[in-house]
Amino acid sequence: MTRAVLSAGSNVGDRLAHLRSVVAGFGDDVVAVSAVYATAPWGGVEQDDFYNITLIVEGERTAHEWLAAGARLEQAAERTREVRWGPRTLDVDVITVDVVGGIVVQDDPTLTLPHPRAAQRAFVLVPWLDVEPDALLHTDVGARRVDELVAQLDSAETAGVRRLGDLDGDW
Repeated sequence: MTRAVLSAGSNVGDRLAHLRSVVAGFGDDVVAVSAVYATAPWGGVEQDDFYNITLIVEGERTAHEWLAAGARLEQAAERTREVRWGPRTLDVDVITVDVVGGIVVQDDPTLTLPHPRAAQRAFVLVPWLDVEPDALLHTDVGARRVDELVAQLDSAETAGVRRLGDLDGDW
């Protein structure tokens, strides 16, 4: 049994529908889903704002299987990879995976865990706190409280993350 933190975002097409497809796609493995947050694009590419959510999932999957399941959902949403950090219908990232006895730490060509840039991204951390206020992220200096990581981010970074409402809400 593993527990994973996943981050999903969309800024092309029906953003809410794409995010709902992630929740549906992980089905019974979903333990918690954050509210939807509108976030400014990250990485310097001119594009529309993203809608982002964080999911906590649990199941009989390895870290690579969580990644593969997210990739299948991206493919179903017709995701293209034309520009690094560019617009996309759907992006599903594996942020961290826990197994009995600890956290999965790996660095291979297809998956690095914990996600190497998660501690720098308010669009990952803020929604995560929405579903897990006491969250910890393993960093290169050890386990860190996610709320402390958020507090250390540039205020412009965190100001660009705006709570919109629940994914299944009427808005």
